[in-house]
Amino acid sequence: MREIKGKTQVIAVALVTAFCLLGDSMLYVVLPIYWQEAGLSSLWEVGILLSINRLVRVPLGPLVGKWYERAGGRIGLVVAVILAFLTTVSYGFHGFWIWLVMRSVWGIAWTFLRLGAYSLIVSVSEENNRGQLMGLYNGLYRLGSLGGMIAGALLASWLGLGTTALILGCFSLPALALVFLYIRPSFQKRHVYTDAVRTTERFWKQKSVWATMATVLVVAMVYQGMFASTLSRLIEIRQPVVWIGGLALGAAVMASLVQGARWGWEPWAAPWFGRLSDRYGRKSIFVWALLAAAVLFGVLHAPVSFSLWICILMGIQLTATVLTTVMDTLAADEATRQANSTALMTLYSVVTDVGAALGPLLAFWIDGRLGLDVMYVAIAVVLMLLAIIWGGQLQWHKKRSVL
Repeated sequence: MREIKGKTQVIAVALVTAFCLLGDSMLYVVLPIYWQEAGLSSLWEVGILLSINRLVRVPLGPLVGKWYERAGGRIGLVVAVILAFLTTVSYGFHGFWIWLVMRSVWGIAWTFLRLGAYSLIVSVSEENNRGQLMGLYNGLYRLGSLGGMIAGALLASWLGLGTTALILGCFSLPALALVFLYIRPSFQKRHVYTDAVRTTERFWKQKSVWATMATVLVVAMVYQGMFASTLSRLIEIRQPVVWIGGLALGAAVMASLVQGARWGWEPWAAPWFGRLSDRYGRKSIFVWALLAAAVLFGVLHAPVSFSLWICILMGIQLTATVLTTVMDTLAADEATRQANSTALMTLYSVVTDVGAALGPLLAFWIDGRLGLDVMYVAIAVVLMLLAIIWGGQLQWHKKRSVL
């Protein structure tokens, strides 16, 4: 069988994920507008449908992780593509309950995609290129989110929700060719363990694993949950309508532009920051990104011009790119030091989903009682504390290496 380079496989799995994401990403801009065409009776049903896939991933993660441990390889990605196709074309159906079932099935598909990608990257990467490959994956698969939002919005306005779902569903099928042509049948670990104690000791007993998981819980809660869910409201409070060239843009549109900007730059920015982490050290880049994020969140309510304020939001989005890329790589580094790398990456995925799911709940609870200004100051304080903790750990390791 022909040898397939690790980078080629990572690009392939990223594009497979991007194709499968088209339908899911389309819903976030289309369903809140065309919910009646989907046979829904109220907007609260839209909220449930857009969140249920994330909730089902929490208990499913360990099961899919066990599956990859025993029969891991591209067959899991094939399952994911088929499920993604079925769920996307089903978005043309009518009725809340059928949508609820299919959105739950999409949660299964995403779990197979995510854990399959993590397992593949851990198996083909080395210490000196893991950051670049993780960044390459994160950057490329976001093209599916960007494409789904843009194409979904345009097609739905021209052809309706049902036809749009069918078209985007068919676009997910070429991913099968990528799986069979460019991804090896199995993901075999080929790393040489350098610490015999850590390979035999259960990872949940290791302090470094606990530190990584606690950090990812907070970062996912902040960026994927609290910031993402309150961005449009934050813009609306600051400036409800923005006039650009005689065109009035509402808070929702501005929020989508800010979010879309990140998905637009990640294909090149994420691999670049990944390479920086390979060259200068993950923890150093991570600490500086946490410090920058703390400052940016802290000045969100400063009395500055709206254009400068938008730059602050863009800066926060840039720190999201850096932190996500480096955090994924730190988790992969930990996984390569374990006897069972898939189990640790499964735990990492579950913790990420828990943080992202808790984020909106915590955000709206704080907003209702204390206000968004207090919430973002609290976020800045927490991120600064994380930066101090990780920075202190980094300095300790440097002193220990000198001794």
